Amino acid sequence: MSLMRSLERVSMVVGIALVGFYLGVRIQGELSSRLAVLAFQEVQAKSAGPKAASENETVDGVNVGLWSESRIAAFKQSLAQHFRPPEAVLRIPSIHLEVPVFDGTNDLILNRGVGRISGTARVGMPGNIGIAGHRDGFFRGLKDIHTGDTLMLVTPNKTEKYVVDDIQIVSPDDVGVLKSGPVSSLTLVTCYPFYFVGSAPRRYIVHASLFGSAPSGAGADKQFTSKLSSENPQEKAK
Repeated sequence: MSLMRSLERVSMVVGIALVGFYLGVRIQGELSSRLAVLAFQEVQAKSAGPKAASENETVDGVNVGLWSESRIAAFKQSLAQHFRPPEAVLRIPSIHLEVPVFDGTNDLILNRGVGRISGTARVGMPGNIGIAGHRDGFFRGLKDIHTGDTLMLVTPNKTEKYVVDDIQIVSPDDVGVLKSGPVSSLTLVTCYPFYFVGSAPRRYIVHASLFGSAPSGAGADKQFTSKLSSENPQEKAK
């Protein structure tokens, strides 16, 4: 009887051990399958390339749908930096652009907004104001701009309206596009081609001439736009 009881205990222990071993094998198999699926999904994601921004994706109220992933990341980092108030706000209704204009064109400024090019006319003064921006950031929308489109430069004191009269593609050393002419103007500069990988070899130039100005303030922009639209020779010709 004692021998039988011992055999029963041994059989029970062996049975429990076999059940445990079986469960361990099943769990390990499930985990291995799950890890294999996750590994495959990771490889698949890498082969698909960086995730593109949604067309309507916004960051801090700015539509970054056309921007590159690296430019979005740089913009987010710039939001944590201290900036002096911008000198103006540039608005281009036709491409739904509204961007702060800072003084200077260093990396931090061009990650946060656009910048006045040193040596060109200062904001609010006569002459040719040169403004630079990144082609994979705020100025990517310039690819869709046309002659006749309206640009507005809004300062605390006044709103100036410019009309695009020339679009050029030039070499980086062609500084003649920034020279002042007989009419005060605004020249936007960005790299070209817009989707070129690496350092772009050309510059995309949008030149606009001053069409009029009016005081800035609550409701002034809307009244100003309506007034100048009625005075626009292109509108009268329609």
